[in-house]
Amino acid sequence: MNTKPSNSTKEIKRPNVFTRDNLDWIAWIEPVAEESLSERQRDSLVEPARAKSDYFRLLARDPDILEARTRTDKDIFYNTVDGLPRAERELAAAATSRFNGCIYCASVHARHAAVYSKKPADVDELLDKGISADLGERWNAIVKAATTLSQTPPVFGKTEIDALRAAGLDDDEIFDVIHAVSFFNWANRLMLSLGEPELQQK
Repeated sequence: MNTKPSNSTKEIKRPNVFTRDNLDWIAWIEPVAEESLSERQRDSLVEPARAKSDYFRLLARDPDILEARTRTDKDIFYNTVDGLPRAERELAAAATSRFNGCIYCASVHARHAAVYSKKPADVDELLDKGISADLGERWNAIVKAATTLSQTPPVFGKTEIDALRAAGLDDDEIFDVIHAVSFFNWANRLMLSLGEPELQQK
């Protein structure tokens, strides 16, 4: 396997702060070339447009795991008939990514959280100040849940669940917080170990 990215000669301009800006992502291991994707690998992307992404074409080296990962992701964030509103699922992912230091994931989910909540200033406060940001009782409880679940070892427990309930979340909403945080606590580590974010060229 070639471990040298095809774009290795390109100067990488790394973001040094958390942001809602669109970012690119550079793989440290060569992704499968788009034109070389097998039918199984294309199916594993779930959405054809993901064939343009270095990240998903890299994960397509193991299509069974990629498909399971992507369908889990989509169910957690898009299946919002019941449970937590989409904005707060995205907030949970953004808070997890902010805590774990994943600038790329934080940018994606902070952007979604800002759009769906219509509270971009609060989302920016989270990006700027991290877990010390005061975002009101409900959002503070979600951020606290995210950070306690993401610690090694996790320290999430009754105190955090009680705080979520006190902030108005029911059991289904609490499950959704746990699912969003747990998924991104894993996803951040995967992305941080396989590449790095890059500022988009203007």
